[in-house]
Amino acid sequence: MAEKNDEKITLMALVMMIFTTVFGFANGTIAFYLMGYSSILFYLIAAVLFFIPFALMMAEYGAAIKSDSSGMYKWLEVSVNARFAFVGTFMWFASYIIWLVSTSAKVWIPFTTIFFGSDQTQKFALMGLNATQVIGILSCLWMVLVTFVSIKGMKGIVRITSLGGVAVTSLTAILLVVSGIILGLNHGHFAQPLQHVLTSPNPSYQHPVGLLGFAVFAIFAYGGLEVLGGMVDKTKNPEKTFPRGIIISAIVITIGYGLGIFCWGISTNWQAVLANPTTNMGNISYVMMRNLGYVLGQALGLSTVAATTIGLWFARYTGLGMFLAYTGAFFTLTYSPLKTLILGTPKELWPAKFTKLNKNGMPSYAMMVQCAIVIVIILVASFATGDASAFYNILTLMANVSMTLPYLFLLYAFPKFKENQSIAKPFEVYKSMMWTKIISWVVFVVVLGANVFTLIQPILETGKIANTIWMLVGPILFGVAGIIWYQVRERHVN
Repeated sequence: MAEKNDEKITLMALVMMIFTTVFGFANGTIAFYLMGYSSILFYLIAAVLFFIPFALMMAEYGAAIKSDSSGMYKWLEVSVNARFAFVGTFMWFASYIIWLVSTSAKVWIPFTTIFFGSDQTQKFALMGLNATQVIGILSCLWMVLVTFVSIKGMKGIVRITSLGGVAVTSLTAILLVVSGIILGLNHGHFAQPLQHVLTSPNPSYQHPVGLLGFAVFAIFAYGGLEVLGGMVDKTKNPEKTFPRGIIISAIVITIGYGLGIFCWGISTNWQAVLANPTTNMGNISYVMMRNLGYVLGQALGLSTVAATTIGLWFARYTGLGMFLAYTGAFFTLTYSPLKTLILGTPKELWPAKFTKLNKNGMPSYAMMVQCAIVIVIILVASFATGDASAFYNILTLMANVSMTLPYLFLLYAFPKFKENQSIAKPFEVYKSMMWTKIISWVVFVVVLGANVFTLIQPILETGKIANTIWMLVGPILFGVAGIIWYQVRERHVN
């Protein structure tokens, strides 16, 4: 028995697992680009009002309802009902469709950065097509290639691309070490002045609506929590270890984000480096890493040519790491969420072709349908937007909104899950029903409010209603599609 217990996940191992699942290097660069130093406060608030309470809820779900295939669907079904569970799971799956759309376009930024040291995608105009349209066509070809390879089950590629994860993780270490060297050589001088730590240097995020709209980025930075639920029963002394692991992880991740954002101010002056119209949420990490290398060269007293060369190699290393990481994530996410949706929900809800697995264990027909849907959305989005920078910004916002909306289903269902006495709950953090409801609804309002302000910000700030429409299209379209699909299939089964 003791030997078996020793094999379970320890506190430190749990903290490391949560950190690697949740922490994202690019989240820090986007935060500095949008809000400067003031983003640190938002990340701290998001940890307290979202990350910790929501992660503990996922832990309770996972401990009570153990299922390798069902996951989110089963959690929602036993808490509310089958229709609600299907629509919620369908919306969760849809968020990954939007992620595939968004990332298939962004993957070309690190690809060009590897060779040129900077984002060249905005110069992709070819044969009468503008840059955004060319990116759209390349994104479609990328999606076809990845789907074809994934159907064949060539998982070796994913193992190779795991090197990207190591490279991206090392970027944080490079940032901290190099920033420390620059600060020492520059005698404590910060490129971005510290006087305005509570105001954003970005004109779009200096008003109340913009500030509240940024909250969705802070929430998105703690994304991936729904996968934590399955680790409860694998943890040593889960009643004590899991809550501690969540709280320690939240502190470590928040400090990691805060320290990273603070360090960017050592090398990056917002007006001098980030105010350029070609800088956007797709290429911001490469712009800032290139500048970090350049400033290091200057601080060492090297010539402008030598400092520029260092900057180029910093950007290229970032591009290589991000490209490999994107590729690895792509090969996984083209089949994993789809497989979970099809195998995790009742088989009767799907035509036989969708549930049939090929010899490699992949739902090949469903993957081809998914590929077609992603291609249609890419083409519509890329041919409807002329400006490449605006295109990348809209895709990032679309991904943020679509990835955080499924959390609302889990938050709404949690009090009902707690009230259901027929479910055995071996792990409980929320023992008072009153506090369960209060905390659930506070977190629900935080997530909903962040998304609402993100949606209305473009209208109130710049009058760009098209940006809001693009962010709404995915969730509304897939939400309605999920409801209709469930009703049609339910009628078919009956």
